[in-house]
Amino acid sequence: MTTAELKREVRVVTWPLAGLLALVVLNAIFDPAFLKITLLDGHLYGVPVDIFTQASRTMLVALGMTLVIATGGVDLSVGSVVAIAGAVCAVLLQSGHGLMLTIAAAMGAGVLAGTANGVLVARVGVQPIVATLILMVAGRGVAQLIVDGQVIIIKNQSFEFLANGFVLGVPFAPVLVLTLFALTHLVVRKTALGLFIEAVGDNETASRFAGLAAARIKALVYVFCGACAGLAGVLVAANIQAADSYRAGENLELDAIFAVVVGGTALSGGRFVILGTVIGALLIQTLTTTMYNLGVPPAVAPVPKALLIIAVALLQSDKVGRWLGGLFKKKASA
Repeated sequence: MTTAELKREVRVVTWPLAGLLALVVLNAIFDPAFLKITLLDGHLYGVPVDIFTQASRTMLVALGMTLVIATGGVDLSVGSVVAIAGAVCAVLLQSGHGLMLTIAAAMGAGVLAGTANGVLVARVGVQPIVATLILMVAGRGVAQLIVDGQVIIIKNQSFEFLANGFVLGVPFAPVLVLTLFALTHLVVRKTALGLFIEAVGDNETASRFAGLAAARIKALVYVFCGACAGLAGVLVAANIQAADSYRAGENLELDAIFAVVVGGTALSGGRFVILGTVIGALLIQTLTTTMYNLGVPPAVAPVPKALLIIAVALLQSDKVGRWLGGLFKKKASA
């Protein structure tokens, strides 16, 4: 990564990071115990720990969504894929199958869903919003068919550990997700893959004439996004210890898109910021927790979230940045 690219990423993540810090300060003012972290039986507990744990599922879906959006696409089906993966886990565990096979099957279902989306978008040429909307609608029905329309309770301590367990005193789920983020960052920034994805997102036609397999790259990012959604479905099912095909992953695709956009990746495709996606997911989860703490009614909760996203998106835009820069220069000269 060049110095200019590093400066750009720092500038992009500055505003969502500032918003996250502002929310933390606001919560600390209203509730001094907000930042308190307790060590109990060798495990860390507290609101900040809960935020990381709850945000890990959004982070995981947003990781795959980041690369999809970087190619100029979008995946609206991830919430339904989460429900399908949870249903697969419940059925297999109820039938007495092992944990590793269950996780592999759930992620396999995600990969299959991502492959279907990738083929429709990259090979058939269907618009991403239409192609993924098909699975978004049909996926819930598939999940309900798998569990026969029932909410299946999962009783398996090893499975529950994935979402609620601890490793060296730290919750396992965020450790797992942050590790995947770090590995993905290394792959896309230390190899040419990241440049290929950005090239396809910037100009697919030009990248194809330059010799890139644009269709293959687009298909692969949808497969990766499906795998991330499948693993997120495992974590969701492990957290609630049940497979709820009606509510699991509901609106998760919107939170994932919000996290990616707030994190500095443009919906038009091209440059993407993986660190920004992490901060964006934490920002959204912290805002949700803040609204719960302040007693904001659930029906009104989407309004502050939308306002925050608009504010951060405006502050990140080059036009607003130039306007603010000119404003500060005028004040300095005066």
